[in-house]
Amino acid sequence: MRNILNFNSDWSFTKSSVENLAIIPEGAEKINLPHTWNATDGQDGGNDYHRGTCYYFKEFSKDSLPASDRYYLEINGANSSSDVYIGGEHIAHHDGGYSTFRVDLTDKISENNVITVAVDNAPNDRVYPQVADFTFYGGLYRNVNLICTSNSHFELEYYGTPGLKVTPSVQDKNGEVEVEVYTKAENATFRYTVFDKDNNVVATLETSEKKANLKVDNATLWHGRKNPYLYSTTVELIVNGEVCDKVSANFGFRTFEIDPERGFILNGEEYPLRGVSRHQDRLGIGNALLPEHHEEDIGYILEVGATTIRLAHYQHDQYFYDLCDKTGLVIWAEIPYISQHMPTARENTISQMKELVIQNYNP
Repeated sequence: MRNILNFNSDWSFTKSSVENLAIIPEGAEKINLPHTWNATDGQDGGNDYHRGTCYYFKEFSKDSLPASDRYYLEINGANSSSDVYIGGEHIAHHDGGYSTFRVDLTDKISENNVITVAVDNAPNDRVYPQVADFTFYGGLYRNVNLICTSNSHFELEYYGTPGLKVTPSVQDKNGEVEVEVYTKAENATFRYTVFDKDNNVVATLETSEKKANLKVDNATLWHGRKNPYLYSTTVELIVNGEVCDKVSANFGFRTFEIDPERGFILNGEEYPLRGVSRHQDRLGIGNALLPEHHEEDIGYILEVGATTIRLAHYQHDQYFYDLCDKTGLVIWAEIPYISQHMPTARENTISQMKELVIQNYNP
């Protein structure tokens, strides 16, 4: 079964250039994640904050990990480009500072290991954004995890996918949810289950198909702040009678449309969108927010009576999207294609948009 280890503690950090990426340099600062090196100089208004390549190191032994077939490093935010090394060997590169990406470490792990992540927020002409009215904080500023799985598991590497795609629809008072999964497994069956908000099973199906449709009679609709009712779906991957992996997602049954005269229509009713634009930073912390900071932001937004948020100008933390779903806020999401068009960065706009859609598809 999947085992997710939080990898935020006991890192070492340096702004200095590093020659040997296989060892932790002397004098490196001991830190925990999330972390940005621009928490102070990125907020003084001088626009002269440190931009360049900085280095994060973490040492661990294989014995400290649970026994597993495969190990994936999950980085939920590294701004804005990053290179991952293990034992000094380069194994991955990622461009884009606001999305999740994962790296298969399985064949590179030895008895004793040093992971190095070189993170670069220096100006360039290939990764958005480069011109804007906000700070491009550098750092490993969101959670880092180690995902341990069996060889048969739901997909992890394709643009940071959650491994399943959930598409709900409504007909009269009944709901139907199409669930599609993406896997690395052979001769597998899948157990699809839908739960209501109280964790009662309302639909289930076991099949060898990677796509299933489940019906929920008299479905309660997600209706914004009036009733942010969420169902959840879980899919178990079964090989030879054994559950090898499991993924889940929350979702709401709802219909919506936009009319030029009536505005935003939610479940057939006019639903005015009044809200704010939100950035992911705050004084003295930069963009290295903790859950309590996201929760506090949501509290302030609800207090002013907002029904919607524009998440400017990039993909925000999944934790914040989940809070919005739970509290009934309608969300506008975007990538940081802003202020300046760069002909050499077209590939990056496409990859960032794919990550945004794939990682945040589930409603």
